[in-house]
Amino acid sequence: MPMTSPVVDKGRKQPGTYVLLIRLDSGLALPTGSLGLTVYPSGWYAYVGSAMGGLAGRIRHHLRPHQRPHWHIDYLLPHGAAAMVIVGPATRRLECLVAGALARRFQVLRRFGSSDCRCPGHLFHDDEARPIVTTALEALRCLGCEPREYNLSAAGLNDANASL
Repeated sequence: MPMTSPVVDKGRKQPGTYVLLIRLDSGLALPTGSLGLTVYPSGWYAYVGSAMGGLAGRIRHHLRPHQRPHWHIDYLLPHGAAAMVIVGPATRRLECLVAGALARRFQVLRRFGSSDCRCPGHLFHDDEARPIVTTALEALRCLGCEPREYNLSAAGLNDANASL
């Protein structure tokens, strides 16, 4: 179910950085755009991105099906379950700094989501969700954000729609 309410700051779409948490129950090998065939072990993934044109619009994009994927993450999402999104409203791009914090603790999928920067990647893997969430929240707080977590289960998505 796509989000219907934009993240708003005094009537404007709210820019910022987000971390999308995805659960993959079974490992798979998947053609992933310019990356070619990519192996994804089962477990939890965190995808870090920025949305300077508005967080809600970008998150809505990721949560709906695509005939023609645009970003690397659009190839993976149909095979996993988007479980949570963490948003860090900010007027400057913080995605590479958050990705750096995650890269120090978790396995990075090389070149995934980082074709426009020098980061090793913007997709991270671990067997458990909580350590990824904790690290992402800490990184955003250290960068001066007030991060918010939204559960993307059916009930949680409704809460996110109302809050965003």
